[in-house]
Amino acid sequence: MEKKVAAEIEELPKTIVRRVVKEKLSQCSRNQDISVNKDSLLAFCESARIFIHYLSATSNDICKESKRQTIKADDVLKALEDMEFPELVRPLKASLNEFRRKSAGKKAAASREKEAKKKRKIEEPTVEDESKDDVGNDDNDNDHDEDEDEVEDEDEEENGASDE
Repeated sequence: MEKKVAAEIEELPKTIVRRVVKEKLSQCSRNQDISVNKDSLLAFCESARIFIHYLSATSNDICKESKRQTIKADDVLKALEDMEFPELVRPLKASLNEFRRKSAGKKAAASREKEAKKKRKIEEPTVEDESKDDVGNDDNDNDHDEDEDEVEDEDEEENGASDE
């Protein structure tokens, strides 16, 4: 039972494997729509899983020879050459460079966005500052109203005194 559970965990996603296989096979025969039956799909999945394990183990050996614990991209590329798959090195390098370029662009965009947020936060007055300004304005408005009231009272007194 444990072997079956472990094997299921290590399986590659069948839909992705099917998509890759169909894409590559359609490049070989453009005239026909290719379908992959269940047994063939399982064989492709198992082959890919074994290849990945072999590549990982070889990359790990190269890493240990260099007295490191972390496998780097260069270790994987060297492992492909050691496994006699040099034709995969160039496309893998191209994909890796494209991935790095996109990742660097995303990081730069995230950094710019973070800086912009900081600037906005610094430039925007805080809620406390706004409430202080409002209170100050209200006081000034009240002072102005009181001055007007005093003038009106004086006018009323003068008018009232002249009426008598």
